[in-house]
Amino acid sequence: MMRLYLQELIRLDQRVRFLLAGGFASGVSWASRFLFNTVMPFALAVATATALGMVIGFLIYRSFVFPGSSRSLAAQIGGFLLVNLIGGLVTVAVAIVARDGLLMPLGLTEIAAPAAHAIGIMAGAVANYVGHKTVTFRTA
Repeated sequence: MMRLYLQELIRLDQRVRFLLAGGFASGVSWASRFLFNTVMPFALAVATATALGMVIGFLIYRSFVFPGSSRSLAAQIGGFLLVNLIGGLVTVAVAIVARDGLLMPLGLTEIAAPAAHAIGIMAGAVANYVGHKTVTFRTA
C-alpha cells in the first residue's frame, strides 16, 4: 500500500511534490517547536525545530522532489545547508519580528508564538524554494 502511494507521489508535478514535501517538513518543524519550547527559550526552540525540519526536508526533497539532480551528494548537502541556513535565519527573524513587533502589541498573547512561527516558516519557504531550485538540486 505504501509503495503504491509513493509511486503516485513521484508522478506528481515537481512543484506539487516540493509543496507537499516542504509542507510535511514544515509541519514537523512547527509542531516540534511546542515540544522544544518546553525546555528552551522561544528563539532557540524555533531554531532547533527549523533544523529538524531541514533534515527531514533534505531526505524528502532528494528522494521524491529532485531525484534527477546531477550534483554529487556532497554538493547537494553543501547547497542544502547554505540555502537552509539563509532560510532558517529568515524563519527565525520573521518569527521574532511577527511575535514581538506585530502579534504581542496587538494583544494576541495566546496565539502569538505559534502564529509567529508559522509566519516565519512561510517566509523561509519562499527563500528555500528559490535556493533549492537554483542551487541545491540544480541539474547540469
